[in-house]
Amino acid sequence: MRPLAALIAGFVAMACAAPADRAVQQTTTPSPVTATPPASAAGTPAATAVATAAATPDIAAVKLVEFPVGRGQHPHDVAPAADGGVWYTAQSTGELGYLDPKTGATRMVRLGSGSSPHGVIVGPDGAPWITDSGLNAMVRVDPTSSEVKVWRLPGPNVNLNTAAFDRSGIVWFTGQRGYYGRLDPKSGELKVMESPRGAGPYGITATPDGAIFYASLAGSHIASVDVRESVATPIDPPTARQGARRVWSDSKGQIWVSEWNSGQVSRYEPSTRSWKQWKLPGTDPMTYAVFVDDQDIVWLTDFGANAIVRFDPRTEKFSSYPHPQPNAAVRQILGRPGEVWGAMSGQDKLVLIRTR
Repeated sequence: MRPLAALIAGFVAMACAAPADRAVQQTTTPSPVTATPPASAAGTPAATAVATAAATPDIAAVKLVEFPVGRGQHPHDVAPAADGGVWYTAQSTGELGYLDPKTGATRMVRLGSGSSPHGVIVGPDGAPWITDSGLNAMVRVDPTSSEVKVWRLPGPNVNLNTAAFDRSGIVWFTGQRGYYGRLDPKSGELKVMESPRGAGPYGITATPDGAIFYASLAGSHIASVDVRESVATPIDPPTARQGARRVWSDSKGQIWVSEWNSGQVSRYEPSTRSWKQWKLPGTDPMTYAVFVDDQDIVWLTDFGANAIVRFDPRTEKFSSYPHPQPNAAVRQILGRPGEVWGAMSGQDKLVLIRTR
């Protein structure tokens, strides 16, 4: 790691009260989507998937429901809230949104002049945490008062992407221009490091035991981060120039990787340093997002097929759920037991996949 580390101890966060910035919008009634029978294929290593019937538990229970949000918001990432609602980043309007799935109503919190929020997760404190590439800052919104607290990064704009908390309550983040970093919310200590191979850090995940891994889209690799030393070590997938975009850990600490260029999903086992890859079904898959649910079912988005894809690692079978309208552009997915949520950035909607 090149020691371009900017360390700010006791960093004073900029805070602005947000009740005056809140707006409630009643959107149209959420619309259930009648998915066509899922297209299924056995997921075999590399590009040799052969179409078969997928008969695994819960497939028949899958239902998609779409929720329109404000026109022109370009929702990018979603995060289920502790109270049953859903947070989402309105990237084009510089806001954090909250959707009430029971009514379809949304309320918005403005994040500040120049904001362009990318990722959102819910931290151990129950609050939404945002990676804001426009502000070049980590942002926390109080879920009750809507107070906005901003930790600005020193130095150049890193094009912040996504974040994940480790077991110590430290939030780690990625910057696509070749950076990763960490913030201690208690002390305000903020540290930004150059990634070992330059531009590309994108998705990031924490394993159940607190290990941190990120994916490098431009660098076509993943990296493990030593949380004590803040050192990132690249790990190369077997497929060259695969375009590792996002990563997610399953309950065993295995790392699942969405490969944008290769159209594959890969699994890395840290204990054995072994890999396995599966090609998504279809003629031109483009794997964007990945999320592993509480049953260790892997969910993916495929821009090539304009679909959400379910992968069962036990049977190695895919089930594809195409969107009824073109250009859904679901860039990120996240969930809670029985639910998987996505942001349809191309249609200004959120989508709920009920899994039981």
